[in-house]
Amino acid sequence: MATVTEGNEQQQQQPEQQTYNSLNRSPYHVKFNDTNRSSSQHQNSTNQDDLSSGSPQGSLSSTEKSGRFVVVKSTEVSDANEADTINNVNPMTENEKVPLQAGPTVDCSLKLNESIYEDRDDRPQTVLDQLYNYKGGIVPNPAEAEKSTGNSQKSANLGTIFGVYLPCVQNIFGVIVFIRLFWLIGIAGALQTLLIVVICSSCTLLTAISMAAIATNGLVPAGGAYFMISRSLGPEFGGAVGILFYLGNTFAASMYIVGAVEIVVKYMCPEKCRLFGDDVEIPMVAFNHYRIYGTILLLLIGTCVLIGIRFVTKIAPISLFAVVISIFSIYAGVIKTSFNPPDLPICLVGSNPSHLIKSNVLNNDIRRYCHSDEWCDEVNKTIPCPLYEYICTKSTSTLCSPDKQIQNVRIEQGVPGLKNWQFSENLFSHYRSEGEIERDIKGDATFEVVAQELTTFLVLVGIYFPSVTGIMAGSNRSGDLRDPSRSIPRGTIAAILTTSFVYLSNVIFLASCVHGALLRDKFGDSINKQLVVSVLAWPTKWVITIGAFCSTVGAALQTLTGAPRLLQAVAKDDLIPILRPLAKSYRGEPMPALFLTLFICECGILIADVDKLTALLSM
Repeated sequence: MATVTEGNEQQQQQPEQQTYNSLNRSPYHVKFNDTNRSSSQHQNSTNQDDLSSGSPQGSLSSTEKSGRFVVVKSTEVSDANEADTINNVNPMTENEKVPLQAGPTVDCSLKLNESIYEDRDDRPQTVLDQLYNYKGGIVPNPAEAEKSTGNSQKSANLGTIFGVYLPCVQNIFGVIVFIRLFWLIGIAGALQTLLIVVICSSCTLLTAISMAAIATNGLVPAGGAYFMISRSLGPEFGGAVGILFYLGNTFAASMYIVGAVEIVVKYMCPEKCRLFGDDVEIPMVAFNHYRIYGTILLLLIGTCVLIGIRFVTKIAPISLFAVVISIFSIYAGVIKTSFNPPDLPICLVGSNPSHLIKSNVLNNDIRRYCHSDEWCDEVNKTIPCPLYEYICTKSTSTLCSPDKQIQNVRIEQGVPGLKNWQFSENLFSHYRSEGEIERDIKGDATFEVVAQELTTFLVLVGIYFPSVTGIMAGSNRSGDLRDPSRSIPRGTIAAILTTSFVYLSNVIFLASCVHGALLRDKFGDSINKQLVVSVLAWPTKWVITIGAFCSTVGAALQTLTGAPRLLQAVAKDDLIPILRPLAKSYRGEPMPALFLTLFICECGILIADVDKLTALLSM
């Protein structure tokens, strides 16, 4: 064993001698612990050290073994040097260093060993210095290491499927797949929608691969993605990422809640849930309904989170079951359309382009009132037909010819089915500005379906992107996993591949069996306020409607459970002094962080527009 001494060793090089002399100023000295030597040399060196120092073999009373270094007290080094001088034993050169057995703290990093004998005031730390000295593993601090060692047997009980895969699938499938995916296909076309799905899924897949590289490169502590980043790149980077991750989760909860309320107000009870006398079809009136119902739903979800994590865990399987049933019902409905498509008529007027008529204009009876006749009672001619009255009397539409005839009125099936292949008609994009039915062609919102906002490729990417997030749900449970280094990469990547396959297949199936004009009907105005995906589902539309509501509420519940814990973890690292009060817990729950999270989530609910919230999340 090469011992650092105060000797007059003339054989050693000058830089080495200066380094040893600088180390001798401290009350502790260091022995190298090179684990690359053979066991036979280790045994001979140990015997020689025992003879020279007179200490019993294996005694750790005055020696600390810590990975690459062995720290001994100065008095022992002096005694060993005197014994070496008496026995004329020359110190070993660097090439003759013999390894020692690693001590019980073998998982400690070089930084922890250096802190024993070096003064950190003389060696200031910077962000670049931490990156330069990055050792390639997630090393928890001593408190985390001690806690994880004591609780490892008690908490490690979840495998890859239930610990990572299913939570990720549940969080990735959200409100967008049910209430916006069909609309994206109608606007962007099948080709560009497939491109959007591939781009967004590739982003999350690359993120998961990067996370897998960190997770498989060392010890994964409890705390999820924030702890992996902060313990790998340093607390400065981890804190910045953690705050952004927290805000993203909080506004994602707002998006889920607003989406759930939209399902209720628009599709489940459009008449009975109306709080004001005005028409909920007016966007501002609908947004006011979303704000009120969203606040009520937030209070209910917040109460569930306040009860505790165990209560949330018991509710989570309901949401997961609803997601699985809803996805399978869509596939079953698509298969059914190949031999028995649903009877879903839509009323179209004109050609190149076709104008899609709202069903409430036709008194929600399309087969009876979708025609070009002026009078609905041909005998007395006292009851004017609603379509003729709107187009030829109440508006200046060009659809009415000079001789007061409506041009090319027809009824078509909204879901022709797979046997009437629609994919080629839905292949290309139909981007529009607000109030248009096609590019540069204005429509009349009083009786036909028009665009309610500007749509471009980048806008649709921003709307769709939140539907592929949620991949951190498994890594956030790293403290409850049996083998995090194995489960996190496999479960997360498998969940991304599964959900990406579902999205891609849904794009192809919806573009193949649904009429293009109906796909562009964002809120189902032409089919009596029905959700397009729910009409396609089998055995009944309520499977999708209720399933979509349960899945979005469950996703909001999971997000509001994880976001306060993430904020508490950032506060405990003491990176931002103003967040120190948020590090406290009551009954094991992060109550201060939860109340702040509910307040920020309410701010997102007041935006009340799912499309704007998705764009905010994408940024």
